[in-house]
Amino acid sequence: MNKKDNAINKQTSKQPNKQTNKKRLAGYVILAAAFTVLGAVAAVKQEAKAPAAAAAAVGTSGASLYAQSLNDLSGKPQSLAQWKGKPLLVNFWASWCAPCVQEMPELSALAAKDGGKHFNVIGIGIDSPSNLVQFTQKTKVSYPLYVGGMGATDLARGLGNANGGLPYTVLIGADGQVRKTYLGKLKFDQLRADLAKL
Repeated sequence: MNKKDNAINKQTSKQPNKQTNKKRLAGYVILAAAFTVLGAVAAVKQEAKAPAAAAAAVGTSGASLYAQSLNDLSGKPQSLAQWKGKPLLVNFWASWCAPCVQEMPELSALAAKDGGKHFNVIGIGIDSPSNLVQFTQKTKVSYPLYVGGMGATDLARGLGNANGGLPYTVLIGADGQVRKTYLGKLKFDQLRADLAKL
């Protein structure tokens, strides 16, 4: 075999490698595209489940909430049954949750303005007692706060919060039925309109 034949053989042997690499690259691109599509489909299904679960909670009983006894920030157990008989806005929150903290001053002002005449507001902290106490030393809150700890996540799920997101707010009518749920930072114009319908 001469040098020319040897060079041709080397080029020929390299070309299949380039073709093989192109095929592999195309395979990886197709695989990545498939995972992207599957991820997008899964995300859309998850987003669809959350409103469906919250909507499913509408019309259900708030009995699971009223059956609870939670500690207030001083450590004294409080029965949530004391809130029966009047519309109740229940805000699940945590001191480490930025949207929770951002909505709190306006929620507190709303509660203070009504003063419990037409509805009551309570907050259930999914947090440690010490974090909640430290938070209220810096931020004035005009409505009662209770320590729910991580167990309050299950309570919120029972009231329609399928994904466990915060903040999560539940509007319960005077009859004890869930009227509406709100996942994420409250839109206060919508909340005021919903409260006016009660």
